[in-house]
Amino acid sequence: MFISFEGTEGVGKTTLIREIYAHYEQKGAEIILTREPGGTSLAEQIRALLLSVSHDEKMSDDTELLLMYAARAQHLQQVILPALQAGKTVLCDRFTDASFAYQCAGRGLNENKLALLNQSFVSRMPDITLWLDAPVELGMSRARERGALDRFEQEKVSFFEKVRAGYTRLWQQHPERIKRLDATQAPEKVLEQALEQIGKLA
Repeated sequence: MFISFEGTEGVGKTTLIREIYAHYEQKGAEIILTREPGGTSLAEQIRALLLSVSHDEKMSDDTELLLMYAARAQHLQQVILPALQAGKTVLCDRFTDASFAYQCAGRGLNENKLALLNQSFVSRMPDITLWLDAPVELGMSRARERGALDRFEQEKVSFFEKVRAGYTRLWQQHPERIKRLDATQAPEKVLEQALEQIGKLA
């Protein structure tokens, strides 16, 4: 089973994934936890490039999108597909929906570019996507509490409002795959609802 997790900054996504991983690992499930951008040595180097705030030139939106997909192609081929073929469950912190939300809805890139990249390089979509949704201001305040902000976290609230709207649109278009979780709830409640959604596919 391939499960992806989505959401804007500071919604508790990474914490939830770790809790779900621990839950299934304790049951003896063959499961891996990975992330995007990243997940392999090469893809993690691309991640560092994408998140760095120390560039002496502005990264273009097209460059950002292409780097995301370079990392994704490597990640799919080296980690996700082999794990699925071996019968393992894959928990992935972000996948293609993030590119739509951030690069298309957030940056304003043409959706046809994303569609072409998905058609060319993404041979497997998640079986279920858990979208953690919360007001942008709440998520950003949580992100600031974590310390230094990366290149994406430094974006303005208006950018993340567009990203959230992008996720909302995806959820409305793909309700059979994308399940919305109210991330303003207590973490244990979010975990309970996430496990319930995953259990429906098991």
